[in-house]
Amino acid sequence: MAEYLRQESAARYGCRATLTFARGVRATMHKFLGIAFLVLATTTSAGRAQTVAKSLTEKLGYARDAKLLIVHADDLGMTHSVNAASIKGLESGLVNSASIMVPCPWFPEIADYAKAHPDADLGLHLTLTSERVFYRWGPVAPRDKVPSLVDPNGYFHLNWTENPHIDAKEVEQELRAQIERAMAMGVRPTHLDSHQYRLFENGKDIFQSALRVAHEYKLPVFVVRDWFADRPYLLSSLSPDDLVVHHTVTMEPGVAPEKWAEFYGKALKSLEPGVTVFIIHLAFDDEEMRAATRERDTWGSAWRQRDFNFFTSAEFRALVQDQNIKLVTWRELAHAAK
Repeated sequence: MAEYLRQESAARYGCRATLTFARGVRATMHKFLGIAFLVLATTTSAGRAQTVAKSLTEKLGYARDAKLLIVHADDLGMTHSVNAASIKGLESGLVNSASIMVPCPWFPEIADYAKAHPDADLGLHLTLTSERVFYRWGPVAPRDKVPSLVDPNGYFHLNWTENPHIDAKEVEQELRAQIERAMAMGVRPTHLDSHQYRLFENGKDIFQSALRVAHEYKLPVFVVRDWFADRPYLLSSLSPDDLVVHHTVTMEPGVAPEKWAEFYGKALKSLEPGVTVFIIHLAFDDEEMRAATRERDTWGSAWRQRDFNFFTSAEFRALVQDQNIKLVTWRELAHAAK
């Protein structure tokens, strides 16, 4: 009887031990699974975070909603007056970028400045039109190699609306010639853009010609996200590595001279997050500039003096500071994109 009770007790104890062990195993498994789930969730979350691409502003070291601005002067090389005013603007620190027209008569002067100031943010204002009536320029490439780009006198066309048969292959040849001429004379461009937007507004073939050249020379080309809706071929032509800025602002022909500061002030106060490029045109309202642009007021001598006055002013400096706008350059954008 005693032996039976001993065996019965052992059996019951064994059952309890087995049950306790089983419960312990289940608890351990639950704990392990909980930890595994937490690790998996954390890893998945981190993976998702890594797949969210950094914005251009974040690549530059700013918050995603930061307001960044390039103050970009066009048309350097057009005249001595443009060169002198643009250099003064750049040296003020308020105008922080510019681009050069290689085919124009005063290109050698600004090329010499670029060579002596390698840190200046200077791009090339790729030029395929000569829009002034009495002040003209033509291609860098031999004229017989780019016949669709020139008029009977050998100058670039005044415009392309009356000359729709522009050969995209000739465009590409002329763009390479301009870049090679600039580099041979000591210019190390930080970016490419287009005089009168001709490379962006005239169809896919011409835009892709410009893009091929930009890729060949490893230079960012000025393309704005706001243009995509009206010109879908821009977006479809770009690669994931191409740099795209968010917005652009330029003075409109209908703005009265006395409203100049008001126009720019409003644009600065309503600046959206991202990278915005202000396209401005600087020159002194002097005899040379008045003669070169006398057939019309738009983008003429007085227009350019007003741009110079505003963008070198204490008012502009104060607006940039008050609106917490950060000035950046094309060189910085290109470096960040890499």
